[in-house]
Amino acid sequence: MAAPGTVPTHTSATSDALPEGGSREPKQLPDLIRLKRDGSHLTEAEIRSFVHAVVDGSAQDVQIGAMLMAIQLQGMDLEETSALTRALAESGQQLEWPKAWHQQLVDKHSTGGVGDKVSLVLAPALAACGCKVPMISGRGLGHTGGTLDKLESIPGFNVIQSPEQMLLLLEQVGCCIVSQSEKLVPADGILYAARDVTATVDSVPLITASILSKKAVEGLSALVVDVKFGGAAVFPDQEQARELARTLVGVGEGLGLRVAAALTAMDNPLGRSVGHTLEVEEALLCLDGAGPPDLRDLVTRLGGVLLWLSGQAETQDQGATRVAAALDDRSALGRFERMLMAQGVNPGLARALCSGSPTQRRQLLPRARKQEELRAPSDGTVERILALPLALVLHELGAGRSRAGQQLKLGVGAELLVDVGQRLCRGTPWLRVHLDGPALSCPQRRALQGALVLSDLEPFTAPSPFTELVLPLMSVQP
Repeated sequence: MAAPGTVPTHTSATSDALPEGGSREPKQLPDLIRLKRDGSHLTEAEIRSFVHAVVDGSAQDVQIGAMLMAIQLQGMDLEETSALTRALAESGQQLEWPKAWHQQLVDKHSTGGVGDKVSLVLAPALAACGCKVPMISGRGLGHTGGTLDKLESIPGFNVIQSPEQMLLLLEQVGCCIVSQSEKLVPADGILYAARDVTATVDSVPLITASILSKKAVEGLSALVVDVKFGGAAVFPDQEQARELARTLVGVGEGLGLRVAAALTAMDNPLGRSVGHTLEVEEALLCLDGAGPPDLRDLVTRLGGVLLWLSGQAETQDQGATRVAAALDDRSALGRFERMLMAQGVNPGLARALCSGSPTQRRQLLPRARKQEELRAPSDGTVERILALPLALVLHELGAGRSRAGQQLKLGVGAELLVDVGQRLCRGTPWLRVHLDGPALSCPQRRALQGALVLSDLEPFTAPSPFTELVLPLMSVQP
């Protein structure tokens, strides 16, 4: 049996080996589940049959969960993964854009992290650089936050947009951030929600198919995927993340999609804020040309890769410089404001959010009822702030889902009051928790205090989370 989450070399169960000619008699859904459960290779027709059953409602929830778990445990080879990606992409409408836009069409996706609000900043920054960014995004999975959930913490923001509305948004604004709908990749929308509640989040083929199916319908010139690794990532180990990165790039090439995959560390939270409204506030700081340096660094680097890969910059560094300029001259912020209004936010609220001070912005977004601060238990240098225990406690407090469709507490979150590498004195406040319910329990407080790792190191500057870039074999510009 393959290790969970892998894309193994194909080995079929003897009784279900493909006959000469590469096809079997049509199978019922329970037969397909059994085939994959027992390690068999599924044909493209069989995979399409499963996806069709998901979309037309003939697949029961328990059958969907069983197939996801079979894929989680047995894996899929590249051929199966590509077939699943195509079937998901073709389960709905294909997006069509003016031919003149082709080189401008770019997008970014993240495998999910803690405090990861890059998309909220990068999409409007790329639009300010002349790109068209039709970002089809997702909701939170497991302990990681979802871009759509964060944007929906802004009153009035509508993530449901038809293909015709997306075209208008790209014409008027240059970017949009939308959800899968009944028209756009509906099969992935169903599987995505099921993965969140069936412990199948960390499957390489399921992640690959989910990401690339949403991007295949966009008709992109280039895509960058932020593949996170570390204690709070889907894959703790960098080699596992590298495997996913290579799979994404390889399957993307087979689909005719130019994909680059960046490996970025996710041991510490990204930025200083975790939680839906708090992350929107921090994204606005970054769009102001300020904000945490690790967030800005990742935004500019990923944007630089996209501008280079799509042929809109001669080098990655030149592309990164252009993205940084869009943040500093506030043209990216202007695009964000226009996106908010175009996607349903009251124009007065959009203007106030994008022109107000941090204090004024906080009054305009959903807030938790109370706050609690935690203090450093001893002197020391902040060696790490473990993102996972922080995320798990916030999940318990209502910032995440334990079942599909569950309502979120959008104001729940945490602010880091210190930086990695900073020297602290005992009693210094290091974390502010925003919560709606009762006070933190003793186990929750212990878990959060355990996230602060102090040492005797001299103060230092935290390294960039960006560690490696995996490029397609043919990474020449168009």
